[in-house]
Amino acid sequence: MAGSRLEKLGTIFTRVQNLLRSGAMHESQKPIWYDVYEAFPPLREPTYRSTRPLVGKTTDTVPPILYPEDQIRAKFYEAYGTGSGMFELARSNYKSTCQRFVEKYNELKKKQGEMDEDLLFAETGKALLAEGLVLSRKGKKVAPLPPSTVPVLKLQEIFQQEEVSTENPEPKTEPNEKPKEESS
Repeated sequence: MAGSRLEKLGTIFTRVQNLLRSGAMHESQKPIWYDVYEAFPPLREPTYRSTRPLVGKTTDTVPPILYPEDQIRAKFYEAYGTGSGMFELARSNYKSTCQRFVEKYNELKKKQGEMDEDLLFAETGKALLAEGLVLSRKGKKVAPLPPSTVPVLKLQEIFQQEEVSTENPEPKTEPNEKPKEESS
């Protein structure tokens, strides 16, 4: 159809109109809306206008949305990690481990009233364990040595052991044999 797709150069109506005049588009290929647009043109021509760059600092009018459950979820994922379980989206009544934890946390909070959050967090884990849901805490991983240094250290230890054994050669004797005495 049109070689140029730039909306800046004209409206879609003017581009189709020019294609029909030049013969690049046949009357049979004319869009359905063309005759309606020609009969009832808009009051204001829809032309491209570049947006002016904003001057000064703009403020974000959308406040960050955080719910109390989000803090519990963050603490849950920090303590227990994401786990290996996958979400079963095919089941409409499926609840993730984290969601079950949040619901139990809120339930215990209502029952026990004001309580230390850390203690309530631990009690929630125990309550879920009593229900049969095992939560495994995320372990702290220790960074291993870089792979290039491990073989070098092992090789150095082996060479040191060989040097010690070559400096002090001990005579090898069979268990049944007695060591030979040197005669002078």
